[in-house]
Amino acid sequence: MSEVYRYIGYSKQGFHQKMNRCLREQEQQILLLPLIAELRDEHPGVGVRQLFLILGQRHMGRDRFEALCFANGFKLGHRPAFKRTTDSRGVIRFPNLIEGKEFTSINQVWVSDITYYQISEAFFYITFIMDLYSRKIVGYSVSKRLLTEYTTLPALQMALKVRHPVSGLIFHSDGGGQYYSKSFQKLILANQIKSSMGEIVYDNAHAERINGTIKNQYIKGYNPTDFTALVTKTKRAVQNYNQVRPHSSLNQKPPAVFEKRMPAGSSSTGTDDFYSVRVTAVQQQKNHQYRMRPKQSKSVNKTVNVI
Repeated sequence: MSEVYRYIGYSKQGFHQKMNRCLREQEQQILLLPLIAELRDEHPGVGVRQLFLILGQRHMGRDRFEALCFANGFKLGHRPAFKRTTDSRGVIRFPNLIEGKEFTSINQVWVSDITYYQISEAFFYITFIMDLYSRKIVGYSVSKRLLTEYTTLPALQMALKVRHPVSGLIFHSDGGGQYYSKSFQKLILANQIKSSMGEIVYDNAHAERINGTIKNQYIKGYNPTDFTALVTKTKRAVQNYNQVRPHSSLNQKPPAVFEKRMPAGSSSTGTDDFYSVRVTAVQQQKNHQYRMRPKQSKSVNKTVNVI
């Protein structure tokens, strides 16, 4: 090998340092692509150079950012296909395990996605994990960085702590790099969870919808002014969404209430320390301005079909 290193003009140490830099750069590109796709949807007529300025990239130069966008179809007038393929960077692909399936209880499928939230010139990242059956947010994270250890990993750790799912749970995502990183997959496998991914980045409608709901119906109204406030307001938003906000697919019940009224024999959530289902009338009226109606103790039945 020494002769090989001399031939290519690198020392052994220099060669491995270069390889590590290349791997870090490739990982960063993979992590950025879903965020660029979301920015393109928010700013459909804005050029790539303007997207670079909006994103405020500190770790990638303008020319490299533009090249990344052009290579992945983000030029104006072109909807990015963003189809995953196995390539030399070792991108892992998982089959779509939920398409065409029917789900009848909680903790059968969790769906997840990462979104961004901008405050002044700063971008922050919010990761949500939602139970597909009950629509309850079971885990989330708010971070300053897009890496796995700040996004999907703490969100999954929270979800596992409060839900304690049995083996066989399906975890569905859009296939972003944070969902197939080594640390995330190690936790997935340790809990006997099955990874599932859509064919394209947009094939994760339920998770994308919860992003929009929390951001547009809650956080924007709370108007956080810095990162600390965003963390606090996101917690408040999740609490109100889970406990108070009626959901059309749950017979106008909030997700937490729906789970409590599931028929006997359905999967149990156990003791959920994430949030209590009890919410005072004052808090409900303050956040949603609607008159409380007497609760009924009817059991609810629901089937989720994924098309």
